Amino acid sequence: MPTHYEESMQRDVERIRGKVKEMADLAAGALDACLRGLMERNRQLGYSVILRDQRIDALEKEIDRLCLEFIVRQQPVAKHLRFAYVTIKINQEIERIGDYAESIARQILKITNLDSSIPLDRYRQIAGLAIPMFRDAVHAFLTENVDVARRLQAVEEEVDGLKSVIDAELFQLRQENKIPLEALTPLMTIARRFERVSDQAKNICEETLYMVTGEYQKHAGGDTWRVLFIDEHNACRSPMAEGIANSLGQPKFIFASAGLDPKPVDPTTVAFLKEKGVDISRTAARSVEAVPNLESYQIIVALAEEAKRAFPVKTKSICLDWSIPDPSKASGSPAEVKKVYQEAYQNLHMQIQDLAEGILSDKID
Repeated sequence: MPTHYEESMQRDVERIRGKVKEMADLAAGALDACLRGLMERNRQLGYSVILRDQRIDALEKEIDRLCLEFIVRQQPVAKHLRFAYVTIKINQEIERIGDYAESIARQILKITNLDSSIPLDRYRQIAGLAIPMFRDAVHAFLTENVDVARRLQAVEEEVDGLKSVIDAELFQLRQENKIPLEALTPLMTIARRFERVSDQAKNICEETLYMVTGEYQKHAGGDTWRVLFIDEHNACRSPMAEGIANSLGQPKFIFASAGLDPKPVDPTTVAFLKEKGVDISRTAARSVEAVPNLESYQIIVALAEEAKRAFPVKTKSICLDWSIPDPSKASGSPAEVKKVYQEAYQNLHMQIQDLAEGILSDKID
């Protein structure tokens, strides 16, 4: 028979779980409304989502208060202490998802009156992955289901891949003048927000695994180095660096690229790298803020002077300045332009190879 202390502890736990479920249901409902609003171009649904975010914010504060009171009153240890700690973190993840829903709603309001046929099938696909993933991640937390938490993490990679496809298709449609310029940024933002929903859902899964098993999942794979190349537009230098880096075949590295103000990848860069055996034809430009789990990159490399503005103010990342001229801005004869590309290629190839070898050698004289 449970003691009075155990009964009191369990009542507090169930009260907190109930509030988390209520908050998650509101956030998931907001995302569902966003998808319907986008499909139907329904401004009323957009406004309802924006107003609903206030309730989500209020619940975040209430859950924080309940968790802190639980810690003070019950003085939990072991799994119950992990429960309180994880709930506070998951509470923040759900609140962010509510913010993403509000952001999507605001973008929907920008495109509902545009007189054009906007292709939306991809948005059904990405929302059809991200929203159920979020719901299932919260359910895994509430039921302490480690199998579901582990299985769901693979969905995040699928969402990331679909987001890249959407970006590439949007740029292509814009180049063909099939969607208005005013729709490009809102549509890209909507796809990015759904991608971020899956990122937060993955975080919820990781926190759930920590709560149940005591193993901190974010430290898994700690021998993998993540390197991010950034420049102004993610159109020439940074995708070139990413392509070169990936061509080196280093299994202990993950390379990515982004820009301050993304623009379509430079066709001349694509053609030049293809001659080198490096295929970046499927690369889609993205902004620094759209990089999933930016805080997990140990090394951030600026390839343009202005890109150093993107260096985090407070970070444990190593920030490097490899600023080089932008080959896509070179002028002159074809031979002269190609020479500029060749110089940039050799510079980046050498720097990246030296960086990788220096990390792998792990030798300090």
